[in-house]
Amino acid sequence: MTVLMPQRKLMVFFLVLTAVLGFYMLSLSLEPKQWGHQSFVHRLPDSQNDRNTSLDYLPTLKPDLILAHQEDQREDKKYTTQAVGGISSKQSTKPVSNRASTPQEPVKPTEPDIFGDQYATDGVPFQTSCPSSIRKKLSQTAFAERFLGNVPVLQWAKHFSKKEYQRLSRFPGAHGWGSVDIEVLNNSLAILNTSANWQMFDDWEKRENRSRCIRCAVIGNGGILNGSMKGQEIDQHDYIFRVNGAVIKGFEKDVGRRTSLYTFSTNTLRNSMRSYAGVGYVGPPVDKETRYVFLPDHDRDYILMRAAATHTPITQGPEKSPKPPPYFGEDVTVEKFKMYHPDFIRYLRNRFLRSHMLSTRYKDIYRPSTGAVMLLAALHTCDQVSAYGFMTSDFSKYSDHYYDKTHHPVHFYANHDLRLELMLWQQLHQAGLITLYMRT
Repeated sequence: MTVLMPQRKLMVFFLVLTAVLGFYMLSLSLEPKQWGHQSFVHRLPDSQNDRNTSLDYLPTLKPDLILAHQEDQREDKKYTTQAVGGISSKQSTKPVSNRASTPQEPVKPTEPDIFGDQYATDGVPFQTSCPSSIRKKLSQTAFAERFLGNVPVLQWAKHFSKKEYQRLSRFPGAHGWGSVDIEVLNNSLAILNTSANWQMFDDWEKRENRSRCIRCAVIGNGGILNGSMKGQEIDQHDYIFRVNGAVIKGFEKDVGRRTSLYTFSTNTLRNSMRSYAGVGYVGPPVDKETRYVFLPDHDRDYILMRAAATHTPITQGPEKSPKPPPYFGEDVTVEKFKMYHPDFIRYLRNRFLRSHMLSTRYKDIYRPSTGAVMLLAALHTCDQVSAYGFMTSDFSKYSDHYYDKTHHPVHFYANHDLRLELMLWQQLHQAGLITLYMRT
């Protein structure tokens, strides 16, 4: 009896131990596996803010391209743009941390041929001899290495050829002509055949009492402008750039009254009209001074431009209508329309806003935001640039838009790298190339 008792106790101990280990292994098998790189669903919404341009998503993306993995965190986590939430519109979305990144030294240009870092050249003359021009300051800054002054900012009739179509059709979306039918492209660019279509400031020579320098105010839609009382200051510039859902009525004291150049895509225009009707946005500003600058990324942009300029029905595409487009006024002429050149958009992406997204297989999702394209176009064409309503390091203090009725935090999505844009604005300001409005 004294011999059997320890043996039974030992047997019971092993049975209990085996049961505990079995239960533990089973529980492990039921837990989610942890991988070396966490995966996030990058949702590209159809009605969010246009200052950080989540309105700018590419409408033709396939579902499998929307699922993006954070494959490039290994080099620099400060450049990470994350989005959380699912593809379903029923799922909630939350912004990532509002902590702004510290400005870094500008990155060097990409190597040729990796992302198409070779561009057409243009001989468009600069319109002034301003002694304090941005171009004259560039050589003393870190941006001199990446700045190309002869990349065409705008495209027009002379840029189309079958050879150019073959070259640019390699690049999708706004970065090329890969999403545009050759006949649609040819028919649309053919009507952009006047000097007004390739000059950003086509009325400069006709202006009375013009100065030696072209002074531009570039207006984003950020909440930092609410209560700023900067409207009069903005309107004193020679040219005023605005973008997407720019609500002016009721906010003149903060954002000014004038619009010289309105930047948009067909997609962002339609989304803005749906999303911001409740706060007074009914469409693009319509005024004698206003010019309309398309950021094209699909057939629909070229189709809409041609129909609007020729006052003819839209015969195909999502905007198909038996009537001409009503957005730009009944008396709009072809001289009022301009279109960014895809080489210019790709050049901005490659040399100024080279995000970590470009090193993933989802690089076709990413492009600079519409507001970023507008501001950098001003940098390349104006003598002096003042930027209002763009993201600053304390952006979390302000609502998404200056016209928001309640506070809406800024959201981040994979199609734009807003933190990288924020850092670029700080760098340009510190280099003395732009004056960034910071409400301090």
